[in-house]
Amino acid sequence: MNDYLASLTTEGINAETAMIDELTTEQMLKLINQEDATVPTAVAAELSHIAAAVEALHRVLASGGRMFYIGAGTSGRLGVLDASECPPTFGTDPSLVQGHIAGGDIALRVAVEGCEDDGEEGKALMDRIGVTNKDAVIGISASGSAEFVIEGLRRAGEIGALTISVVNNKGTKLGEVSSITIAPVVGPEVIAGSTRLKAGTAQKLVLNMLTTGTMVKLGKTYNNLMVDMRASNKKLYDRAVRMIRTTTGASHDTAQETLQQASMDCKLAIMMIKSGLEADDARKMLSQCGGSLKKAIRVCAKVM
Repeated sequence: MNDYLASLTTEGINAETAMIDELTTEQMLKLINQEDATVPTAVAAELSHIAAAVEALHRVLASGGRMFYIGAGTSGRLGVLDASECPPTFGTDPSLVQGHIAGGDIALRVAVEGCEDDGEEGKALMDRIGVTNKDAVIGISASGSAEFVIEGLRRAGEIGALTISVVNNKGTKLGEVSSITIAPVVGPEVIAGSTRLKAGTAQKLVLNMLTTGTMVKLGKTYNNLMVDMRASNKKLYDRAVRMIRTTTGASHDTAQETLQQASMDCKLAIMMIKSGLEADDARKMLSQCGGSLKKAIRVCAKVM
């Protein structure tokens, strides 16, 4: 028996759900819901570590670095999901935040067993995707024992990259090779060892915080509006027009016209209306203010 694995809370048997197969459907679902309700508390206990990670990630991305998620199974899929949502939500280049899963893209749909144990592939991945000392690598593993993730993060640290781990146990092997460890401990799963449940939910909440917090600090929002998104479909176009009207008080026609002049760049359109500048000058002002719309508007107000 592997003593390390046997000691993990994510491998434990949940006494509260021991008779789940004898419950009515409603009783079973109520029990699952009760267990799920404990997850936010576990995440809240790690807020200081999450904050340290967001601060560090902001420094990395603000200095021209990139952010990489690596994981296996559910953890890997969650990393890919979070990374893939950054371009449509925050208007980022797809290379800025990347998600990589053990076994490659096919593992997003089909379980590729054994690949999480391939530490050498984890190392090779870091070299293949070109991780540098300017970047950040976030390893995700509920057990903290996936060799693919451990060795990948170890290699990233050797290169000089910022290393962060997201695990669901304390004192993990993955935590030992990371500079910042985030470990929301959710306890034994409803179905023993099925970390797609509470552990996966906790990971999703943490990853949401990491990217959202970092992007807010990078000026990708105005108040709580995702003004850096591109109006690339009907829903997003409608949202962009509404955001422009909400933030500027402009009429529907003016919002649409300015959005067209701004090449569907919602942030730029708001800047143009708020400042009275043409697109090129408004774009330059935003650039000078590090992409922060709020800062650029304030600078223009002082100048004018």
